[in-house]
Amino acid sequence: MQVYVELAILENFCMDFTLLYCAKAVAKNPAHIFRVAVASVLGACVAVVIPLFDLGSVLSIIIKLVSGLIICAVSGKFTHVKAYIKLSAVFFVFTALLGGALIGIFSLAGVDYQAGGGYVLSSVPIGIPLFGALLLLIAARKIAAKLKKVDKSEVACAVYKGEKKVNLAGFFDSGNKVYCAGQPVCVIPLAAASKIIDESCIETTVKIHTVAESKKLKVFTADKLEIRKGEKVRTLKGVKIAVTPYADKAILHPDYLED
Repeated sequence: MQVYVELAILENFCMDFTLLYCAKAVAKNPAHIFRVAVASVLGACVAVVIPLFDLGSVLSIIIKLVSGLIICAVSGKFTHVKAYIKLSAVFFVFTALLGGALIGIFSLAGVDYQAGGGYVLSSVPIGIPLFGALLLLIAARKIAAKLKKVDKSEVACAVYKGEKKVNLAGFFDSGNKVYCAGQPVCVIPLAAASKIIDESCIETTVKIHTVAESKKLKVFTADKLEIRKGEKVRTLKGVKIAVTPYADKAILHPDYLED
């Protein structure tokens, strides 16, 4: 089987980009898509170069695993090691599932391929159409997000921390795209937060961007967040909450908006 270097690089870039982007989406990592592209270029170079050397199956697999960990580190944005472990685990699971599925499809279809050392080389560039499908999916999601009507009607909220509770009004904001350690972040006023937490409860800070400037807000984890609209009550546990002196209502993350 003859494999062209240019096609192999493009194929591996498309495959790595697809897997990394899907892992980022599942892990809800807030990294920019540019990081995914850079990591995919790195992964494609490694995937094309390593098979040129006679390293043996064991060493090739070790290098493949290490390179996978490296490109996961490059592709993501992490505030805690758990977020990195989560993204890496999802990436490797997707890689294993896709690799097994491709071998099965190639065998059933009689497609020429070679497998070994953690790599699958085939005469059919599967990664390229997958990449094209992913681009269509990304575009569709962007369009759907712009067209989606977010319910900005006021809701009643209750935030619990330990034995303390604070009630306040809030609304879902489609402009709230803040994540911390891969989790959506809701924002509450400082006056409300001071009733249930002190400085010892603060875990980290998160940067938010506005039209005028960027700000760093302190973040804590609420034991429970209740959202009430009419007679309907939704309860969320372990919610990341940022504290701001610039708001008078809770700004709820759209990821928590029910259809």
